[in-house]
Amino acid sequence: MKIYGKLAIGAAVAAALLQLVRPGIPAKSAAAEIGAPAQVRDILEKDCYSCHSDERRLAWFDQIVPGYWLVRRDILTAREHLNFSTLGSKPLATQKATLYEGVNMVQLGAMPLPRFLALHPEAKVTPEELATLKSYLAPWASVPNQAVGVSTDAQSAKHLPTAGSVGNNQPAVSLAAVQPEFNGFPFDPSFKNWKPMSFTDRGDNNTFRFVVGNEIAVRAARSGHISPWPDGARLAKIAWQQERGPDGLIYPARFLQVELMVKGARQYKNTDGWDWGRWRGEDLKPYGRDARFVDECTSCHMPVRGNDYVYTLPMTSAQVPGEEVVDTQAALPGGLPFQPLDWNAVTMFVDPQTQSMSALYGNDAAMHSVDARGSASGPTRYSPGSVLALVTWVQRDDPHWFGARIPAALQSVEFVQVEAAAKAGRYLRFSGSALAEEHIPDDAMAKRTNFLLDLAPAWLP
Repeated sequence: MKIYGKLAIGAAVAAALLQLVRPGIPAKSAAAEIGAPAQVRDILEKDCYSCHSDERRLAWFDQIVPGYWLVRRDILTAREHLNFSTLGSKPLATQKATLYEGVNMVQLGAMPLPRFLALHPEAKVTPEELATLKSYLAPWASVPNQAVGVSTDAQSAKHLPTAGSVGNNQPAVSLAAVQPEFNGFPFDPSFKNWKPMSFTDRGDNNTFRFVVGNEIAVRAARSGHISPWPDGARLAKIAWQQERGPDGLIYPARFLQVELMVKGARQYKNTDGWDWGRWRGEDLKPYGRDARFVDECTSCHMPVRGNDYVYTLPMTSAQVPGEEVVDTQAALPGGLPFQPLDWNAVTMFVDPQTQSMSALYGNDAAMHSVDARGSASGPTRYSPGSVLALVTWVQRDDPHWFGARIPAALQSVEFVQVEAAAKAGRYLRFSGSALAEEHIPDDAMAKRTNFLLDLAPAWLP
């Protein structure tokens, strides 16, 4: 019994001595808090400032070692990623972008950390508070401005979007010479030939995204074998700034960046089974300042770890049980003259009035005509044998990202077959819930044919 007593005393002394081993948690006054209404800031202070600010807010039980060491590590890590005490020094767009990420972390259950909430239930973001934050951000309150210098007469309007002319005065980039990311991840020029898997309309930053995949990724999505994705699957997310045309539609304009992911469960086990890279601007400069940029990638994708760290819901008719990981609403049925989802995408646009999203696809002959135009501006001259398909969907909110919309129910599919050089041939339109063939007057048919042929391709370096 004496031995047990001595052990207990020794343990108590050791625990007391450990309390002296407590590296500090720096605390100071806010330098530049976020520029937001008081109601929004009150929510952030209640739910986020314990970790994401320069204030030192510890409950009594947070002070006890060894728990204190874990709390300190979490706080310093959280501040490095997001610090509301200094966020106000950044541009307003950056402040809002940070809030969008925070809102998405909250609604996906990643923040506040579940282990933190277990001991600090007062930090829980209530549904009412989340609604207040979303209302403040209001991603669809406005549309991008009309392009400067674009004529608004009806004849000029048909040549939109202007994305095909963006970057024309820039020297061509040698894709083979693009530098790898700072983690050594090489740029993959072949992404330009990958097949589209989905499209995203980002109201939070007025951008469009093509999400494309290599053959392994596309095959996995079509079969529903994406939980997890197979090794060798490659995904690319290509982004353009949005631009409103004089016809009221929103088109891709300036090229912004391309992000790449490649799956290798063992090879990349230290970064959640994926390797990551991002290249920005028309000269495709690596995004990171050093190899630690990957931490930003893994942190951002952490909330969708249940979807193997992939935000995108690929358009497929495959049924995947459990959590929503595919977009079956947007898949095309059989029975159409062509299956454009097997083709490459030329461009896309959104009609904000009807909240619909359209993607223009081209068969191999059409894409060869697009590639042959190089950096030339103006409409593409499609060669005989080219087939274009304009697929239009109703939009829906992206369940994985507040501020984004993705394809939902099909509205229509239009085809134009080019029979002679620079001359349109047969036009077909299928619409309605059953995608039945629709017969329209000749003048309307000619107008739609010209509209499809005059859509300029989204520009890529």
